[in-house]
Amino acid sequence: MHSLKLTLLALCLVAGLADAASQVRVVGLFPGAAVISVDGQRKLVKVGQTGPGGVVVVSADSRGAVLRVDGVERNYSLSREYSDGFVEAEKKQLSIAKGAGGHYWIAGSVNGQSVQFLVDTGATSIALNDGHARRLGIDYRVVGRPLQVSTASGTVRGWQVSLDRVKVGELEVLGVEAVVLEGSSPTDALLGMSFLSRVGWRVEQDVLVLESKY
Repeated sequence: MHSLKLTLLALCLVAGLADAASQVRVVGLFPGAAVISVDGQRKLVKVGQTGPGGVVVVSADSRGAVLRVDGVERNYSLSREYSDGFVEAEKKQLSIAKGAGGHYWIAGSVNGQSVQFLVDTGATSIALNDGHARRLGIDYRVVGRPLQVSTASGTVRGWQVSLDRVKVGELEVLGVEAVVLEGSSPTDALLGMSFLSRVGWRVEQDVLVLESKY
């Protein structure tokens, strides 16, 4: 009887591990990083780092990722399902009225730190000056890639970085490209297409509407 109980316990533990593994999903892919969801908890995890539930990202590119779950490595493709029977939530939407100077301003956050954005559909990525970056705790000289950026005032030195989380209203995007420029330009933090292209956006009667894609 004692042996039977141990066998049943072992079977239950194995079943529990299998069930836990079934809740691991890859919901975003980037070169060298993946957005993984474990029991609904999402996080951008770089290769070699450990995410929710102790899941390790072994490798990742635009085609898929290799994750180590409970010591076992498996290939994962991109999935928008969180678990069996998941019902897609209603799309989140945010409306922004035109403000001073005919511009759209919106309060948001970068990596959990608050920031006031000026929406700029002409900017290819989020753009910050070095003062914004320091306030947001972005060590761009260490984690960034140096580059030269052409502006209206001439060519300036910049650094390309990846922001873990950018959020405006209820819309949150993980792994967003940004550029940090040396000096005081741009005066305002620009919310460019590296964020806007990851959500739906349109202008209706001078109101900018942002909407989650899924």
